[in-house]
Amino acid sequence: MKKALLALLSAVLVITAIQPAQAQDERVLAIIDSTINSNNFSSIIHEVCITADDSFSLKVGGSVLCPNGSKFMEGKGSAGNSIWPANLSNGVYHGDQMVKAALTVNPNLKIVFVRISNLDKTGAVNAFSNRTVSLALDWVSKNASKYSIDAVSVSQSNLNLSACSKDTVAINAVASLTSNNVPVFVAVGNDRRKDVVGFPSCINGAIGVGALGNSTQLEGLTNRGPGLDMVALGKVSITKYNGSPTDTAGSSVATVVSAASYVDRNKLSTFGEYLSSLLKITIAGAGTYIRN
Repeated sequence: MKKALLALLSAVLVITAIQPAQAQDERVLAIIDSTINSNNFSSIIHEVCITADDSFSLKVGGSVLCPNGSKFMEGKGSAGNSIWPANLSNGVYHGDQMVKAALTVNPNLKIVFVRISNLDKTGAVNAFSNRTVSLALDWVSKNASKYSIDAVSVSQSNLNLSACSKDTVAINAVASLTSNNVPVFVAVGNDRRKDVVGFPSCINGAIGVGALGNSTQLEGLTNRGPGLDMVALGKVSITKYNGSPTDTAGSSVATVVSAASYVDRNKLSTFGEYLSSLLKITIAGAGTYIRN
């Protein structure tokens, strides 16, 4: 478990409690993901688009622009897509799935959605960039108080692990959020790795979340190693973009459900106290983890 998380747990009794006025705010979860059609969700109270020049995306003809034609946009429609692909398995619908998974915890949760995807001319997800993830975390860290954000969910992961210690924008954003009692839940990824977790779950202070296949075993795809801090059942029943029923699974789902659960049910003064209140689970051959 990451050092910052251990420090957080040990410092529970000395962290200043949130003010009563904050406790009365709406419960708000920030979701950093692909895209979303906010017309389908009354729960989305704000949306943002952040893109960045990415050499891979440009090489294969992807767009690096938000709906307004720039690399940044916020307000209604910012996180949207001008064309929704016919293939409902395309990654462009991942954001829709994550919002729906969060709302299975409590349909009354409020959500700030940050789009980080580059899109191709068909409207499909073309590429994700570490840079856009970092800029999204930075935006949330600077606007968490403004939108009364209680937690952040990032269901994205890649194995560009040099960023774990070198991406100062992401590192500083996570540090700022956690110091202000806004936990950052991040999927560890689904690469079957038993020695590492993906970026940005590898950042000190982030809560790396893995998926349970059942009550005693991790899902086979879930990465494990230093940085896997919390586990949760990784399967929920939702509807696809077209309204047909489906099951969605993996560390992505475990992450957004864990974050939504914290936002929904936490009654304690600090996130450290909340972590201490949760049970732990020992998984044979894997380790002991906090159980959401």
